[in-house]
Amino acid sequence: MCGIVGVVSSTPVNQLIYDALLLLQHRGQDAAGIVTQDGRKFFMHKAKGMVKDVFRTRNMRALPGSVGLGQVRYPTAGNASSEEEAQPFYVNAPFGIVMVHNGNLTNAKQLREQLSNTDHRHTNTESDSEVLLNVLAHELARASSGEQLQSKDIFQAVRAVHKRLRGSYAVVALIAGYGLLAFRDPYGIRPLCLGKGADGTVMLASESVALEGTLHQLERDVAPGEAVFVHNDGRVESEQCAEAAILHPCVFEYVYLARPDSVMDGISVYQARLNMGETLAKRVVSTVPPNEIDAIIPIPESSRPSAMQLAQLLGIPYREGFVKNRYVGRTFIMPGQATRKKSVRQKLNAIGSEFKGRRVLLVDDSIVRGTTSKEIVQMARDAGAVKVYLASAAPPVRFPNVYGIDMPTKTELVAHNRTVEEIRQVIGCDALIYQDVDAMKQAVGKINPAVQGFEASCFDGDYVTGDISDVDISAMNEGRNEVEEDDEDAQLA
Repeated sequence: MCGIVGVVSSTPVNQLIYDALLLLQHRGQDAAGIVTQDGRKFFMHKAKGMVKDVFRTRNMRALPGSVGLGQVRYPTAGNASSEEEAQPFYVNAPFGIVMVHNGNLTNAKQLREQLSNTDHRHTNTESDSEVLLNVLAHELARASSGEQLQSKDIFQAVRAVHKRLRGSYAVVALIAGYGLLAFRDPYGIRPLCLGKGADGTVMLASESVALEGTLHQLERDVAPGEAVFVHNDGRVESEQCAEAAILHPCVFEYVYLARPDSVMDGISVYQARLNMGETLAKRVVSTVPPNEIDAIIPIPESSRPSAMQLAQLLGIPYREGFVKNRYVGRTFIMPGQATRKKSVRQKLNAIGSEFKGRRVLLVDDSIVRGTTSKEIVQMARDAGAVKVYLASAAPPVRFPNVYGIDMPTKTELVAHNRTVEEIRQVIGCDALIYQDVDAMKQAVGKINPAVQGFEASCFDGDYVTGDISDVDISAMNEGRNEVEEDDEDAQLA
């Protein structure tokens, strides 16, 4: 999961891209980068760190031009510590291309071999995004045949790219002297939307909040398999470039990844979380009688809408029992279990009066590795709770994710090969309630019936691209960011 943005304007775009990346910071906190184009020349700055730390005044002044793109990075493959793998990536031929990518290629290893042996192109990092860029560059060269690049050539190249790539990808690329290209994988797993400003500025971004927060009007989502080309003068052309596109967005975007004020593929993230709280209420009642719960307390922040809806339906007081330190990053997307575990108590502090002598139901958006949940349950007990129940607005995460979310190995997942009772014992709560998979899909899907289904493989084991086996997952894990070997909690069986 990363956050990407691209802009074509008639005025300088460096500050606009910076502001958009701040609005997408929740999607990646490892590195950030911006490229702008002035004339036919690219100007780039990227580094590890948060947006506010990567870009100083001197860096912003060195990013002239009215066309540009940017990314905030959350690494799932390659080397998290390498600044070389921060995006955007650049190739000088053909034409000069810079690119940002959100997603994960499941056939990156095979593509890398093809690039070397057949396409005679060199990649210098372990990043699948660099592989994608070189595939795109090769296909653009083939489509243009060395001539001046035309729109039809660009769409032809994207059609060829779709045939070669497997996995999830939302892409924004700048082609020097021509304009901005954006496209989305044939399943629409990772999000991408299009908007315009009152002055004619065109912006593409991972979430609608990046558009609205910079005073741009959301026009539509980029369709799965579609390519959008924005000329340097702001003209927009688009074409469907996949043979069998079908919309199956990642359901975990609505569970946790996206901001609640975003609308993605016609589905309000906030409403989706309210709906999940509604369906969760039925599961809670069947496990813990409401008269045995004194208060419902969310684990900040993504679970708040679900917890509020749950409390309202059950007629139980909703309370804020944890205060979040907003200066600590999102625990889930920190590389490595030791870092995650260390940050939990730095990130949250309990309000003792909300727990002392009470039977509390804690509500989280999801439970992935279980280490954070175990710590939080203990925090509630330390604060004086006599009973601590835990409810997850999402179903058990039992399977690896291969489409760009950092839950790729079975051994990291507390729910893998465990019953709910066994998970409860690991976490240490008095009762554990999970959402139902089908109920979750229906709760989110009913907001926009045009969505044909969801990519929910981490919950149901169904990989929508249809090309994933245990062997593939093992091979992909060889290139992912490794957790600390001495952290015993990372090795949950």
